[in-house]
Amino acid sequence: MPIFGTDGVRGLANGILTADLALTLAQATAVVLGQGRTAEARKAEGKRLTAVVARDPRVSGHFIAAAVAAGLASSGVDVLEAGVIPTPALAFLVADRDADFGVMISASHNAAPDNGIKIFARGGRKLPDVVEQRIEEAMAGDKLRPTGAGVGRIDRFSDAEDRYVMHLLGSLPNRLDGIHVVLDCAHGAASGVSPETFRDAGAEVTVIGADPDGWNINDGVGSTHLDNLAEAVVRLGADIGIAHDGDADRCLAVDAEGNHIDGDQIMAILAVSMKERGHLTDDTLVATVMSNLGLHVAMREHGITVRQTAVGDRYVLEDMNEGGYALGGEQSGHVIMSEYATTGDGILTGLHLVAEMARQKKSIAELASVMTVYPQVLINVRDVDKDRVADDEVVQQAVRDVEIELGDSGRVLLRKSGTEPLVRVMVEAADAESVHAYAGRLAAVVQERLSL
Repeated sequence: MPIFGTDGVRGLANGILTADLALTLAQATAVVLGQGRTAEARKAEGKRLTAVVARDPRVSGHFIAAAVAAGLASSGVDVLEAGVIPTPALAFLVADRDADFGVMISASHNAAPDNGIKIFARGGRKLPDVVEQRIEEAMAGDKLRPTGAGVGRIDRFSDAEDRYVMHLLGSLPNRLDGIHVVLDCAHGAASGVSPETFRDAGAEVTVIGADPDGWNINDGVGSTHLDNLAEAVVRLGADIGIAHDGDADRCLAVDAEGNHIDGDQIMAILAVSMKERGHLTDDTLVATVMSNLGLHVAMREHGITVRQTAVGDRYVLEDMNEGGYALGGEQSGHVIMSEYATTGDGILTGLHLVAEMARQKKSIAELASVMTVYPQVLINVRDVDKDRVADDEVVQQAVRDVEIELGDSGRVLLRKSGTEPLVRVMVEAADAESVHAYAGRLAAVVQERLSL
């Protein structure tokens, strides 16, 4: 089985993800990312390879980060330990310190027993698939084993958080004065830095989910559990609630009435604002195929083109980098603002969302009304031959029939799972009754035709 998944290496700490694996992976990373013209030029100048290592607060992060640091230092790489910071902070610091690469220990929105390893290349960018494959192959090969003065040093990155906060504040077009924000930090990596930054930007801040103990990360809090945030916003009479996930690369929101605002709505608000201010490259937004049809309709009404990618923020990033686009993301709350970040940044996104409220002197509900969310149903059809979904003529004819009936008022998407014998049937339509009926109809055809 491949070690790398859609977002680095992830699994049960001390189950799949052991200290041995972390150390070997770090050694292999030093072999692969220590090559290339830039790395060789640095070595020729007498400069040592440097990596930034950080983690989220889950308890297993201690031993995994230690193993990663040991693997890198034993390979001659100097390590800057940044401690507990968000994933986007790690990406920023790799670029800011001109480090050769960075390693983040986090399982994002997963429960505390899991953990993960995300590797960022020079400039704070996620690795392409081909480089991850080379690192996997290098795990079984010879390692770098310098001796004497050649071994790496491990030092504390003492001003890591301060550098990141200053970067975030410097990105804002205006202050957040007069807006009451409730922040849900998921008992995760945002617990210290997010409240500090919002307060420094002028907002009145109430914080929930910001008492990490190593075990409570994402436990009933954060972007995957918005009910507590919604209750707090309504009870306190706040203007907006912002929710992060465990490593703070996501941002979702709730309005003053407790209504949820997803990543598509956030992107719609930011895209319209950026176009008005001349900051939206080619008047284009990059989103995945799972983004709501309402986003496409709203963007078309505002003269904004939507480019679609496969599901996963890495594919959004690849398309943004190739085209030089300024904004992209996912419905789940991964929003990428490429002028300021090389990856999804939940704190950056939340700050700019609230800044737009302050700039326009409008509520978040008013801003979110730029987009109407179409009813969407997703049915997982299990125990089917997923590889035949694109070739079975009966299934494809059923899709075409529904698309004709929907016309411009709906959308159909069939996706095979990457890991299970499963096909996902997604239908959007203007009314809830139709969307359920069409989704059920297509799911029945898939089940009948592709059952194992």
